[in-house]
Amino acid sequence: MRGEPSCPKCGGRVRAPGLFADTWQCSAHGAVHPLQPVLPPSVEALAVAVNRARVPIWMPWPLPVGWLFSGVAYAGDDRSGGRATAVACSGPGPLGGFGELLLVAEELGVGLGARYAGIDGPDPGAHIAMEKPPVTKVLAAGRPTPLWHVSGTPTDRAVFAGEARGLWLWAIVWPEQSGLLMYDELVLTDLRDAGAEVELLPCGALSPRILA
Repeated sequence: MRGEPSCPKCGGRVRAPGLFADTWQCSAHGAVHPLQPVLPPSVEALAVAVNRARVPIWMPWPLPVGWLFSGVAYAGDDRSGGRATAVACSGPGPLGGFGELLLVAEELGVGLGARYAGIDGPDPGAHIAMEKPPVTKVLAAGRPTPLWHVSGTPTDRAVFAGEARGLWLWAIVWPEQSGLLMYDELVLTDLRDAGAEVELLPCGALSPRILA
């Protein structure tokens, strides 16, 4: 597990604000909101992310049967707060085997979702055809939220993106066939609003997907 902030777009090293710049800097991407070290799955880790986040922390709630919370990450610093969040869950796939789901909420331009999706970012851009009907919908904080398929991603995953609460919402699913999970009327809760229910969250092992 990494122990220092990194670039949310490429995972490279970042320089802290200093004499010549008042923002975190990546040599490849310039000013960025730094991705903080990934937190192992626990109620305490979620509390840290919840307290820092200025964007939703989306979680399927209730979790699909047999699924577990398997990691959380956020991009931002003490001054700016969390401008992007990522939550990992894992469990039995809809067609058998093992599935993993990563939900990302982020402000425009942060680039964390595109990185996990495996596309050039920072945003979905031409990879989604929003002029066409969405391929599926989720219920995000009580609101029907359309999602479009993201094209041009690696073949080992299915990627969906849309807008919720005025921010990007990404859903990245491994393996690709486990993307069927997204057609099952998934209900997403912003964990900033969950209160004491978070203490009931079943935790599993840390997902390697969130470390990518």
